[in-house]
Amino acid sequence: MDSSQSQREHQDLARDHVRLQSQYAEIALLAGGLAHEIRNPLSTISLNLDLLREDLIAGESPRERRMLQKVTTLRKQCGHLERLLNDFLQFARVGSLEQQPTDLNALVSEFIDFYQPQAKEQGIEISPHLAANLPQVNIDCRLFLQVLTNLSRNAQQAMPRGGVLELQTYCRDGRVMLDIIDTGEGMTPETQTKMFDTFFSTKQDGSGLGLPTVRKIVEAHQGTILCDSEPERGTRFSISLPPATRT
Repeated sequence: MDSSQSQREHQDLARDHVRLQSQYAEIALLAGGLAHEIRNPLSTISLNLDLLREDLIAGESPRERRMLQKVTTLRKQCGHLERLLNDFLQFARVGSLEQQPTDLNALVSEFIDFYQPQAKEQGIEISPHLAANLPQVNIDCRLFLQVLTNLSRNAQQAMPRGGVLELQTYCRDGRVMLDIIDTGEGMTPETQTKMFDTFFSTKQDGSGLGLPTVRKIVEAHQGTILCDSEPERGTRFSISLPPATRT
């Protein structure tokens, strides 16, 4: 390939990137407006349900107890809608990155410090194995912390009776690798083929946006994510990222 052809290809890629960024920004703007229109009445409904629940909670008649149960059910559904709305916004807003050369080990350690109390409460032992002299990566730290949060939440749900969550960093074939491994319930092959599909979830109250958001963030960083899982044998998510380019 001559230099002029290579330059044209780079220019084409740059134009495609700008076009996609513009599309992402438009989608995020529309999602933000939609979320605002939904969140306001939803908050009003939730507030009034809370007030109604306060009026009913001291009631002793069978009718009042039935009403309280129905109000409690409605309040839970409002909470589910609020979580779904937040997950949707998070998914829609991925695309505009604020990348900087980052020590991935330091970011993983920061996440562990944040997540440790919750993990301990759930009976989960965190086992970090972070490689020395790991090359830096160009990432948006805020978004990548979301990747770690979503994958750890997924692992936690797979370990309802506790277990081990292992985080590994290493280099392979010129790429910087991050593995998140759990000792949980694992996934069937059928689930693995659908797990990155938008709105697919095996959980009754799941939004189906956690793993699609993870993949969207990873791919926005020119990375890849693979999964190796087996029922009753746990799950490994492997993220591959390009090292930061030296200038």
